[in-house]
Amino acid sequence: MNITLLRRVGLPVASGLLLLALTARSQDEGTDDTTTRRQTGPIRPAATAVAGASAGAIAPGYFLFPIAPGQPGYLAASMGELRPNHFHGGLDIKTGGGVNKPVFASADGYVSRLKQSSFGYGNVLYITHPNGLTTVYGHLNKFEGPVAQELLRQQYEKQTYELELFFKPGQYPVRRGEEVALSGNTGGSAGPHVHWEVRDGQDRQLNPLQWGGFAEIADHTGPTLQALAVVPLGIAARVRGQFERALLVPKTQPLPGARTVFPDTVACTGQVGLLLQGFDRFDNAWNKNGIQRVTVRVNGQPYYQHIIDAVPFPNGSRQVNNFVDYLYQHTGGRLLQKLWVDEGNDLGFYTPAGAGQGLLNVEPGKVYSIDIELADSYRNQSQAHLVLRGTAPVAYAAIPGRLGPAGPPKLRYTIERNILKTIVTTPRPDSGDAPANLLLRRGGRQLELRPSYSVGPETTYLYDLRAGLPDSLVYGQVRKVFDRQVLIPAGQETSYTTPHLNLVFGPQTLFSPLYLGTSWKPATAAAPETWVVGTPMVPLYLPLRLTLRPTARPADPRRTAIYSITPTGGRAYAGGTWNADSTQISLNTKVFGQYRLYTDTKAPEARLLSRAGGQLLFRVGDDLSGLASYQLLVGGRFRLLRYEYKNNTLFTVPGDTLGPALRGAAQLRLTDQAGNERVIPLNL
Repeated sequence: MNITLLRRVGLPVASGLLLLALTARSQDEGTDDTTTRRQTGPIRPAATAVAGASAGAIAPGYFLFPIAPGQPGYLAASMGELRPNHFHGGLDIKTGGGVNKPVFASADGYVSRLKQSSFGYGNVLYITHPNGLTTVYGHLNKFEGPVAQELLRQQYEKQTYELELFFKPGQYPVRRGEEVALSGNTGGSAGPHVHWEVRDGQDRQLNPLQWGGFAEIADHTGPTLQALAVVPLGIAARVRGQFERALLVPKTQPLPGARTVFPDTVACTGQVGLLLQGFDRFDNAWNKNGIQRVTVRVNGQPYYQHIIDAVPFPNGSRQVNNFVDYLYQHTGGRLLQKLWVDEGNDLGFYTPAGAGQGLLNVEPGKVYSIDIELADSYRNQSQAHLVLRGTAPVAYAAIPGRLGPAGPPKLRYTIERNILKTIVTTPRPDSGDAPANLLLRRGGRQLELRPSYSVGPETTYLYDLRAGLPDSLVYGQVRKVFDRQVLIPAGQETSYTTPHLNLVFGPQTLFSPLYLGTSWKPATAAAPETWVVGTPMVPLYLPLRLTLRPTARPADPRRTAIYSITPTGGRAYAGGTWNADSTQISLNTKVFGQYRLYTDTKAPEARLLSRAGGQLLFRVGDDLSGLASYQLLVGGRFRLLRYEYKNNTLFTVPGDTLGPALRGAAQLRLTDQAGNERVIPLNL
């Protein structure tokens, strides 16, 4: 019997057997299968480099542009762009909408690592250079040269397509300008391009444009400002009389590189922060890119600056969720970046300027002239100007507004930093009299909270939760349960337990203290029991350990796992490990939300779509948990398959010289995350 290993790919496949055209197939069928190494000209001589040289010592021209060097090029993304859960860590180089464009080594060195994967960077190559820096080439279609032959050999030795290999210095040397790969659209790529990075010895992702840029990429215009915001940060702070961010949007879209002046003075008091939304563009490209550098001056003096030229990888990149206003991003629809160093932010691209690290304490009677400079990697600039005026704090302010609707009072609340912000809406006219107090209750005790301000029918009450958590809020006959049970401190290991779950927070799980709420709902005819853990409006830095305790032991624990529930009711496989007696299941997660347990008993399916060009193309799908492993045996012998999750396909690899011919009896074996297996007989 031929015993083979099944490769775990670890992420679900979208359910269903789709019948869409396969773009990846056309890409691969056109692949050049030769291993000839070519050079492109003209090639400039490599700059002299010393082992261990710092990134700042790199001379302009040391790195060759890896796609069509010497010809006009275009970028789909720049270094440091703000992405979901990460900073973009390099340059995305356009390849004209197609694949199989030659990719050239950017400098002398050796192939130190490569990875063939269906996810993330896809097929990715690492070249380490004599100065200690490493260039990374991602989303490739095919590797070139002897290293490609070694990869194929080890894939058959280990009987897996997905493989990561590390090589010794000098084992696979390459020269500057040598063709090392063909471009593609593999992994998490949303379209054909090459993701190109420069990393240092600490695995920090460095901005390749910081050493003078590349002649291939033209950029002559500065960034575009979309909006500024001023946000109060302390319980006594106000912006325009409210504990609410003031969003400042230019009346007309400014031209790139323009100076935007906001004519209206913004009245403030207390500690406030500034936020910014904007983008940059390169010449002859319409896609929006990130802004590399932002500088703030207050009354002519340097006050804050960040330069996104080095991002720690991989975990440090998740600091993007603390770099931006995460709550407003998910509720207000704008991606605003903070112009201050917030609590829990350990990024290293801030320039010390001012004791407040960007926080501004606005004093009554003083005027603050704010100048903000935005710049890209080519030193193109744009500016913005606004003025803050310090106002005296007041115990209560009545701000005119519309009348409220008829009916009983309505009560809602949010938590912003450590502040409980409660808003009571009443139909009363604006008489100028202060409204009634809000009661905060816990057990047999209660606290009367005076109103902070009213805007028409809405009255806002502010309370610092560090003084203690209430269990309910009461206004007249209206009572609302407070759904947060405990304060979880940041920076230390902490656990929280209820009869239905257990949470373990590590020292770096949280950016800042968390007011945690959890709940459990019993099973109904419509849905199994549901655990609600925290709120998705709060980001996590590193994972927390989540343990669920179901009311009954599952009939089939091996096929039962945790699934996260989307706002629309969809299910996404999360996984989990059962304890010895199958009474609880645990996993590490980086997101808050809703969770349920589902049992998957249906095996994956596949359909042979094509045999064009002597190659096989399958459409695959799974009902619930998603594809975990796959294997093709032809005459009992392993034949390499490639998996593309973006269109749920498996296909043989052109140029495979080690596998058996695609003739005769064969089997396709599929296993999902729950361990369900399907064996599909084939007659080739």
